[in-house]
Formats: sequence, C-alpha cells, structure tokens
Amino acid sequence: MTDQNPSARFLWLLRPPVPIDRPTERIMLLVGAAALFAGYDMNVFGLAIPQIQASFAIPENQVGLTVSYFRIAAILALLLAASADIVGRRRLLLFTIIGQAVFTLLTAFAQDYGQFVGAQFLTRVFGYAEEMLCIVVIAEEIDARARGWANSALSGFSYFGAGLAALVFMAVNLLPYGWRAIYLIGAVPLFMVAYLRRRLPETQRFEMQQVKIAGSRIAESLALVRAMAREYPRRLFTVLVAAAAFGFAVAPASVLYSKYLQSTLGFSPGQVSMLIIPCGLVGLGLTIMAGRISDRIGRRPTGMAILLLAAGGFSLFYGGAPGWALAPLWIVAFFGFFAGEALIAGFALEIMPTRYRATVSGLRYLCAIGAGALALALEGVFFDRFGAHGPAIQIMLLAIPIAMAAIWTLPEPAGKSLEEMTRA
Repeated sequence: MTDQNPSARFLWLLRPPVPIDRPTERIMLLVGAAALFAGYDMNVFGLAIPQIQASFAIPENQVGLTVSYFRIAAILALLLAASADIVGRRRLLLFTIIGQAVFTLLTAFAQDYGQFVGAQFLTRVFGYAEEMLCIVVIAEEIDARARGWANSALSGFSYFGAGLAALVFMAVNLLPYGWRAIYLIGAVPLFMVAYLRRRLPETQRFEMQQVKIAGSRIAESLALVRAMAREYPRRLFTVLVAAAAFGFAVAPASVLYSKYLQSTLGFSPGQVSMLIIPCGLVGLGLTIMAGRISDRIGRRPTGMAILLLAAGGFSLFYGGAPGWALAPLWIVAFFGFFAGEALIAGFALEIMPTRYRATVSGLRYLCAIGAGALALALEGVFFDRFGAHGPAIQIMLLAIPIAMAAIWTLPEPAGKSLEEMTRA
C-alpha cells in the first residue's frame, strides 16, 4: 500500500472509501475469488435439499441434522486455520483451496448418504478454514480506514457465489445427473483459483511477527489460545458470545430457505432462483455499503441496526408472509445475515494482535458454526413439535438480542490501526 504502486483499476461495485494500490487490490481479488466459489459450494446443499433428500431418502426431521454433521468440520478447520499463525497465511491458503476443490468434486460422485456426508464434511474442513484465513488476510493488508468496506466486499463475493449457485440451480431438472452436476460445475473454478493463488504473497504483518514455538502444531495452537485468553479474556469471551448467538439464530433460516420455499410454499427450482438472484444482487450492494457506513459511524451502531434487520426480516419471511412481501423480506433478511457475519468476523480480528489473529478467526468461526449446528439439530425437534419448518426457524431467532448486547460491549475499532486496538 505504498505511494509508489499504481492505483487500483478493478471496477468495484462500490469503490473503497480510500484509494488502494494494485498489489493490495490483487490480494483482494485472489481471496475474493475463493470466497465467491466457496459461497457457491456452501450453498448448493441448501438450494437442492429436496432433490438430495429424494436421492438419499433423508427423513424430513433430519434435514437440519444433516447440515449439523457438516458443521462439525469446523473443529478440524479451527486447528487447520490456527496453524497459519505458525506456518503462514499463504501456505495454508494454498492447501485449503486445493482440499476444498478435491472434495467438492468427490461430492458429485457420492453413491449413498454416508459418502455424501463424508465428502461434504471434508469439503467444509477446508472451506471453513479457507474462510477463516481469507478474513485474516484482509484484516492485515487493508488500510484501517477501509477495513469495514473490505470485510463487506469479501462477504459480497460470497453472496455473489451463492447467486451463481442459484442460477445453476434453475436448471437442476435439466442438467445431466441433476444436483450432482451443480457440484461438478463448482469444483472446476476452485482448481483454477488454486493455480492463480501461487502469486498470493505472505502478509507483511505475519512476516514481521512470526511465531515460533517448539512442539507439535496442535500444541502450538493450544499454547496460542491459552496466551490469548490470559491477555484478552474479556474481548475473547465477548466476541465469541456474539458469534455463537448470531450463528445459532440465523443458521436454520439461512440454510433451509430453499426447502421452505419449495416444500411449504410450492415454489419450483426456477422460481426459487428468480426470487433470490435479483434480491441477492440488491443485498450485495447493501452489504458493501454497510461496510463503508461502519467505517464512518462505527462498527457498534452499524452492527446493532444490521442484526435488528436480520431478526425482523427472517421472522417475517418464515412467518407466512404474502407472496408480494417475500422479495423485500429476502433482501432485508439476507442483507442482515451477510453483513452481520462480516461485521462480527471483522470485530474478532480488529481487536486482537497479529500473533493471535488466525487463531481468534478460527475460534470465532468454530463458535458460529458450532452454535449453528446445534440450532439446526434443534430445528428437527421443533419441526416434530410444530409440524412445520417456519415456526421452528423463528424460535432460533430469539438469540439475536444476545449477539447485540455482546457487540455493544466491545471496543470500537473503526478508523483505528490494528496496533492501536491491541494497545487499547
């Protein structure tokens, strides 16, 4: 980000609030491309639940539980991502993108339920670790005045990937081999991104503060967690509570939307895509705009508003809203979901020093994914109680006020350098 480097030239949907140079922009595009195709891959199951459910005879009350199995992968992903504080961000990012590509490809060839769950579990070990590390790289390489924009832009890439998955899903009944073809299509670009990522440099902050501790990588990672808990106990606990509460609240709502639209409201695959693609583009712009707003007025007030929108939008969407209201409610709800995740992820990184950044990113992700897995498992229990997915999903949204309270007690990082925040 030196003055000697030429200015960025990529046509961003919403430009950064301060100029960035081409090397920094290249980093944004390399991690953003991975986020895009990860967004594609991670959303295929949610879109194609009825079709995959029919292939493997998954009972109705075990749909959410199946996603819970996938999310257990976050435990292994945490250990993998935390090792980036030891071996470097670049090396781990190369490893995770290749692993995600391989197991996405294998998912397309699963012959039974066990093989499908196993392939998706391993896909998510690498995919979750990839997402944790991408956020770390953005935090360490982007100007303090543009970190909110960068975090939101990264979420925007993921959102766009989800839209691409929805676009392909429109043809699920026409594609040879149906839902399997969607996974196959998603694997190919991941291999291409892995090839291009050879040019991704190591972050400057990591190079200046390499952590070298004797012993195994697991022992090293655990030592970093213990040290972080001693130095920043309140910050660590609070940001993890925010991540867990928000993850618990929105996981069923953000995973089961296609199932709800197809099975409860009678939408066809094409109608599902026609709802979420244009609305997703609007949500994408709002997500990036929210990042810029948080750079200007602060993360905490922006976060409170975003989480309220997520709670209200999802609650009404799954509450039997009339057809004309589904599109605006989808925009509000998924904007709140993506922007809320980006804001909490950014908080976790901005309030911790470089030596702990990949570790806290992994812990934050583990709490969010783990709490979401619990919520998805409970969704099946509440489905049996109410006989419908809508009210079962709405109950989980009651956890959002906990996330809001936690965010309000965190220190405000907007506009401050990472070094300033760790001294605060």
